[in-house]
Amino acid sequence: MGLFKSKTEKEIEKKMLIKKTINAMNKQINTLEAQKAVFVEKAKMAKKNGLEPQYNLALTGYKMTLLQQKRAQEMLLNFEITSQMKDMSMMTKDFLGGMSLLSKEMAKLADEKEFLEVQKQFEKAMGKAEHQAEQMDMFMEMSQESFRTASGATDSVDDKEIKDLIETQTGLDESVDDEIEAELARLRAKTGGEA
Repeated sequence: MGLFKSKTEKEIEKKMLIKKTINAMNKQINTLEAQKAVFVEKAKMAKKNGLEPQYNLALTGYKMTLLQQKRAQEMLLNFEITSQMKDMSMMTKDFLGGMSLLSKEMAKLADEKEFLEVQKQFEKAMGKAEHQAEQMDMFMEMSQESFRTASGATDSVDDKEIKDLIETQTGLDESVDDEIEAELARLRAKTGGEA
């Protein structure tokens, strides 16, 4: 293979890089999800053992991880949307290039009257393409506003909700522990204290 890559090879490399980036972002989001579960478990242990500072530290870790996960999800969405917009831009560029080439060929073949008709059609097509670009700009502005709104929401994670989740799970664990202890006591009584 030579030093210079074809246009097709470069496009394939770009698509592979985009796919690799999306996969890495999804992997990071999943890693953060697992990390949240670890913080919940640590908070439950600290709560059970009456270790208030460690409980609060686990809550803080959970909250930070949740915010990182939401930001990673926002980044992933931004990346995917931008990738789609790039594809749209490439398609538009190809369309305009083809229209230009076609118009030049048609100009050679057509007389002036027919060329004026083609020019009108071309101008109409360009107007539509311009309108589409304006709609894309409006969409981008609206999506940026949505991202700003969503970003503001991630900064207001409710500590009470997280605490309630951990305390509920801790309560469930304690009731399971109590059931196990009762069963062991019943078995000990049955076997004369050997269990």
